[in-house]
Amino acid sequence: MKSPLKIIYQTILFFILSLSAVTVFGQRKYISHQIDGQNLEVNTNDGQIIIRPFDTQIIETQFYPKGVETLPLSDAVIMAPNKLMVKANDEGTSVTFVVEGGMTVKVNKKPLQISYYHNGEKLLEESRGYFDADTLKGFKFKIQEGEALYGAGERALPLDRRGHRLPLYNRAAYANEEFAPQMNYGMPLMVSSKNYALLYDNAPIGFIDVGKTKVDELSFETIGGRSSYVVIAGNDFKDMMNHLTDLTGKQPLPPLWMFGNFASRFGYHDQKEVETTVAEFREKEVPLDAIILDLYWFGEEIKGTMGNLDWHKPSFPQPEQMMKKLKEENVNTILITEPFIVTSSSKWDDAVEKQVLGTDQFGKPYVYEFFFGETGLVDVFKPEAQEWFWNIYKGLVEQGVSGWWGDLGEPEVHPSELQHVNGSADEVHNVYGHQWAKIIHDGYRKDFPEVRPFVLMRSGYVGSQRYGLIPWSGDVNRTFGGLTPQSQIAMTMGMSGVPYMHSDLGGFVNWDKTQEEVTELYIRWLQYGVFQPVYRPHAQEMIPSEVIHYKGEAFDIVKRYIDYRYKMLPYNYTLAYENSTTGMPLLRPLFVEENSNKELQNLSDTYMWGDAYLVAPITKEGDRQRKLYLPKGHSWYHLWTNTMYEGGNWVTVDAPLKDLPVFVKGGSIIPLASKKLQSTNEYTSEELTFQIWRDAGVKENKRVMFADDGKSRSSLDNKQYQLLTVATELTKKGMEVTLSQEGSYKGAPEQRKITLEVHNISGIPSVGIGKKNQPSDKCDMGYDKKNNVLYVTLEWDGEEKKIYIMDPK
Repeated sequence: MKSPLKIIYQTILFFILSLSAVTVFGQRKYISHQIDGQNLEVNTNDGQIIIRPFDTQIIETQFYPKGVETLPLSDAVIMAPNKLMVKANDEGTSVTFVVEGGMTVKVNKKPLQISYYHNGEKLLEESRGYFDADTLKGFKFKIQEGEALYGAGERALPLDRRGHRLPLYNRAAYANEEFAPQMNYGMPLMVSSKNYALLYDNAPIGFIDVGKTKVDELSFETIGGRSSYVVIAGNDFKDMMNHLTDLTGKQPLPPLWMFGNFASRFGYHDQKEVETTVAEFREKEVPLDAIILDLYWFGEEIKGTMGNLDWHKPSFPQPEQMMKKLKEENVNTILITEPFIVTSSSKWDDAVEKQVLGTDQFGKPYVYEFFFGETGLVDVFKPEAQEWFWNIYKGLVEQGVSGWWGDLGEPEVHPSELQHVNGSADEVHNVYGHQWAKIIHDGYRKDFPEVRPFVLMRSGYVGSQRYGLIPWSGDVNRTFGGLTPQSQIAMTMGMSGVPYMHSDLGGFVNWDKTQEEVTELYIRWLQYGVFQPVYRPHAQEMIPSEVIHYKGEAFDIVKRYIDYRYKMLPYNYTLAYENSTTGMPLLRPLFVEENSNKELQNLSDTYMWGDAYLVAPITKEGDRQRKLYLPKGHSWYHLWTNTMYEGGNWVTVDAPLKDLPVFVKGGSIIPLASKKLQSTNEYTSEELTFQIWRDAGVKENKRVMFADDGKSRSSLDNKQYQLLTVATELTKKGMEVTLSQEGSYKGAPEQRKITLEVHNISGIPSVGIGKKNQPSDKCDMGYDKKNNVLYVTLEWDGEEKKIYIMDPK
């Protein structure tokens, strides 16, 4: 059976495609225009163009070929157009469409061509606009000189996608390393270095050509669907991200426990192994918040049991009791599920009877060969199948399951002949995982409305973040080559609105290596993992993924980094709050710090974790040094040594095996947990440390820290949270620190024990609270002379409080 991409490759000749597109473009002519409501309608000889603003900085352009009255519904967009003031000016050779307070669209009449402007600057211009070459249809745009283009989903490629023609067909790239142009999670979305995003709002399979065929042309090409695209402009990167995620949906706030350590492998075979593993984590005092059960929870064998979707009782005789016991140990249980129901599974007859499977052209279940057995596929688009699938999840949630792992959701094998209720496999393939995540999201909202779902899936679509989807980068090779692209993959997905992309820490696929041979890689990967969205080691079981099975230096180093991950909990949780309210990703490219530096446009081996940490992963075996760039405009402090470096320079730093190069931006205020934690459930904002990296170049700064109960789904909507603000100001005599707070939530501490950990204090200062120049007996003070760090600890009732730190005379 031929794959859909092979069919496309065999049936499309580039010459014919180009010629057809040019011909169609040459025939399209402007006839007239009119304003309808707040939309601009442009009538052409072969159809109608509708330019529709969603907001001042978001504009959709649709093309309706003659005879087409409606377009399919969007899978990506959830925003409804806001009420806006618009006007159209006919300037003879062109029509200018102005959204008051926002973007301008210029429609050139001859040749018919559309361009988009923001703040007086041209962002984007069509080259050929809409084309229909029979086999592929889409839009073509000009690429500007010096413009970098990011996105297109998950790919192991350079950050800037220019020069690549990329399949729009979600497909697993098994054992991938540094080059994998086609992976599990593609998106018809590009983000420009000129602070705009371009969404081709269409899901069927096809390609994105980013200057590969024609160096200055961006082309979106699919087999059919919506003839529509959306331009999203921003005043800067942060502004653009906010508008993009307004359009496609913002990620719900995850449960607090998601930011802890996961135990995961392929796989835990029985109940005893699960309980023994958790007990060993606790015995060795390695923090842990979740354990993930792979295939063996529903069958003893890998093949022939997929689709059982129920406990294999010989291996897990008392699952409810097991999960209850784990919960008492503050460990959440996550189960793998797949959408494949093999004919030998216990659910096959029920799935056939309930008609929940994809069909052939005659309406019978489509059955085909698959690695795990002869199978059918749940039609997640069919209402009856959605209810059937969700009821299985619901029953397991009621037993005590805390989260879900949705695997193989591209779907991994999806024959073109298979029919879904809403179209063929090729038409809906790229939104299958998206729809699957929606089933779980909507089910929780209906039946468990106050529970924040955890939905780990490796495939989705533009906007899947709004369903709480947490993606990972698939079955990566257990090599340094597998580690190398991970920061770029997470960075690209975050820039596309999907903030929690992460990897199987340590690598998944092992090619006959020993544990000793991969130990250095394991250490480097798990060090990096601390500063990325989800901390989840996972691998094939011949070499363990859990640190409890390592000894000596490896155990000590990795445990130290896991401990630091838990220490960062209030900082990381605040990044999650910022993402859920502004769309700003947790893992960010360096050009966000220095957007005028074109040398940073394609740099992805160093990145920002939030706004405070700069991280430089070690991705080559044996490396004990690392060359990296520190953005200008700030001083940077080595996290582990306190050494200061001036920004705007390339530096080479030591990177012994125990230390990942991590820097803190001068002036940063970082909220940290004061207590050493064994699980996130032990965390409370009742005791906090605010690490202040005093820097002469930063006169004023502030940090707003987020705190809530860590679990209620409605905490943001109902404003059941607190924002704690720490503001710093350098004065002639020293530094003033102001504490303030707003909001509340059930269970919020009435009193907090606050420690200010102030770096770069030369000499023992005097400290006053409430009154200047008056040392207070209401705080404890300590001074680390070796590292020039001041510690001030005080009780705080939430009322605004000033702490005065006077430099020694």
